[in-house]
Amino acid sequence: MNVANLQLEGLLMAVAAINHVLVRKGVLTVEEIDIALRKAEAGETGEERSQGMSASSRDAVNFPIRLLELANQCQPEADMPSFSRLARMVGQMKEPYNDQI
Repeated sequence: MNVANLQLEGLLMAVAAINHVLVRKGVLTVEEIDIALRKAEAGETGEERSQGMSASSRDAVNFPIRLLELANQCQPEADMPSFSRLARMVGQMKEPYNDQI
């Protein structure tokens, strides 16, 4: 596996862990993190950003956001699922983009 991919895996899991701490400490709510991630995904899938981008490229851009969205849905006091489990869940929840329907 590419070392950069492993570094991104670690970074995503670190951000997910930080988000859980922020929720546990009452700094942010799960809903606030969810809104921020949804806004990020909307910005990345917006027509202006994704114009001319293939579906696989859009999936690549949105993968980290979707993984963090799923991690955010886990209870902060529960163990975080592994990266591979979260990645599988992202693949299972993927829906076609508007221009693919």
